[in-house]
Amino acid sequence: MLRADELSVVYPNGVRALDSVCLQVDDGMFGMLGPNGAGKSTLMRVLATLQSPTAGRASFGETDLLGNPREARRLIGYLPQDVGAYPRVSAWEMLEYLAGLRGIGPARERGRIVRRALERVNLGAVADQRLDTYSGGMLRRFGIATVFLADPKLVIVDEPTAGLDPTERRRFQCMLAEAAEGRVLLISSHIVEDIAGLCGELVVLDHGRIVRQGTPGGLAGELDARVWKRRVSAAELSVMQQDYRVLSWRPESGGVLVRVLGDDLGLRGFTPASPDLEDVFGVCTTPAASTEQEHASAGPARG
Repeated sequence: MLRADELSVVYPNGVRALDSVCLQVDDGMFGMLGPNGAGKSTLMRVLATLQSPTAGRASFGETDLLGNPREARRLIGYLPQDVGAYPRVSAWEMLEYLAGLRGIGPARERGRIVRRALERVNLGAVADQRLDTYSGGMLRRFGIATVFLADPKLVIVDEPTAGLDPTERRRFQCMLAEAAEGRVLLISSHIVEDIAGLCGELVVLDHGRIVRQGTPGGLAGELDARVWKRRVSAAELSVMQQDYRVLSWRPESGGVLVRVLGDDLGLRGFTPASPDLEDVFGVCTTPAASTEQEHASAGPARG
C-alpha cells in the first residue's frame, strides 16, 4: 500500500505546488487528473523520491519513501513526461546499460531480461535501431521497457499518452493495464480519457490540493440531472461562459456544443446530458458563473 500524509511543497518564491495532500492507494491503477500546473508532476516526483517535500510523509508498505530513498528506489519504476536517452545508441544497448546500472546480472541473465522487456512493448524487431530514429510512440514504449526492467512494485507514470496519436494511445493504455497486475501503478494526466478508461479510482487535483476522490462512475453519478447541453454559435460562447457554469465545449456542425452545470435548465433551451468524468473535471477546475443564481446552483458541487 502507498500512503502519503500531509505532503506539501512550497517553493522559495511562495508558490505552493502541493498543499497537504493525503493519499492511500492499494494495488492496481490509480489516476491523478488535473489541469496543467495542478501539482500532478510535483506529487509524482516526491513519491518517486526525486524531490523533497516541504512537509509531510510518504511510505510504500514498510518502506519510508522520504526517509530511506535508496531502499525505496529498489521498489520504484518511474516514467517522466519526457523520456531521456542517448540518441545515437540502439534500444538494446541503452536498455542493457540501464539494466547494468540497476545491478541486473550476470550478463546472460541481463540479456534475457532486456530481450523480454523489448518484446513486451513490441520493440523486439527494432531493438538494434538507434533511438533517434524512433517515433514518439516508440520512445514512450521504450520508456515503459526501462520502467519494468527490475520488476518494480510501485510504478509512477507521468502524462503517459501526451503527444501520441489515437492508435498509439490505445496501444499504450492496453500496455499499462496489463502491467498493473500485482503492483501499484499511478498515472497522472490532464487527458480525461486516459484516467476514465484505465483507473478504478482517482483523485482530481487543482492548485496543489485534492478536490475530488472516488471512482469514475461514482464521481460522474454525483452530477446526475445537473449536466445540460446546448448547441450555440461561436459568437454566443463568451456570453454562455459569463451566464452559466460551462463545464466543456467543442465545435460541432458549424457551431459549438456547450455542456453546463445547473438545475432545471430545460426551459432555457438546454437538454439533459449524461454526466461523465470530463464533466467532473470541469466542475473541479472551472469558476462558478457570474450571476448569483447560477453561482448558488453550482456551488454545492464544488470540492
